[in-house]
Amino acid sequence: MSLAPVEAADGLENNGAGMSEPERYPAVRTYGRRKGHRLSPRKQRLFDELLPGLRPPLDAPAPQPLTGLFSASVSEVWLEIGFGAGEHLYWQARANPHAGIIGCEPFINGVAALLGSLADENPGNVRIWDGDVRELLPWLPDGAISRVFILHPDPWPKIRHRKRRLVSPQTLRELARIMRRGAELRVATDIADYARTSLEAVRVSGLFEWTAQCAADWRERSGDWPQTRYERKALREGRKPVYMKFERL
Repeated sequence: MSLAPVEAADGLENNGAGMSEPERYPAVRTYGRRKGHRLSPRKQRLFDELLPGLRPPLDAPAPQPLTGLFSASVSEVWLEIGFGAGEHLYWQARANPHAGIIGCEPFINGVAALLGSLADENPGNVRIWDGDVRELLPWLPDGAISRVFILHPDPWPKIRHRKRRLVSPQTLRELARIMRRGAELRVATDIADYARTSLEAVRVSGLFEWTAQCAADWRERSGDWPQTRYERKALREGRKPVYMKFERL
């Protein structure tokens, strides 16, 4: 799932405090599929009953500190943008009980897949925003996030569509606002041009430092970076993913 530019971009330069509803939720347009095949009765029930309690309450101020958003006791907060079916997010949540993870994914079927995992075993450190991440970002406090994942975002390969790419100077500015100094940004893509434009966007922003890259073999990356189904598909089809880590300056 990919995102279009914010039409009311000023809404990304603040945390929503004291704003009216139209200002707090700027009009955005999300490109890509919103829903795939029809949900099973079980997943529809989870979507209707489990998801509301996991959504961040954007109609109220964010808790201070943000760790108070989670039912489990956590010491830091991470963000995954575009979690697909949620297998990476769920793995991270179980492997890192000290971290509360907010996952953002507008594709309903992907959200339902993650809800299925949480219904079986809910570690209490997951929150889900089932909409456009640009609705969520203004709500998050400054310096509240210590790790961000953007894994295999929609590449939008056509030149006229590149403005829809998620890793952009505008997104990086807003991520830098919500990330603490020294926080880690992980980006993965199997499209060489996307890797190139991502590195260029980071360079232009001056807000992050590129710390590591592994393009030859996924097994060379850090052990706390599990594969996703999309990544396995890319490898099967002969595409070599690029794995990048950046540090918030």
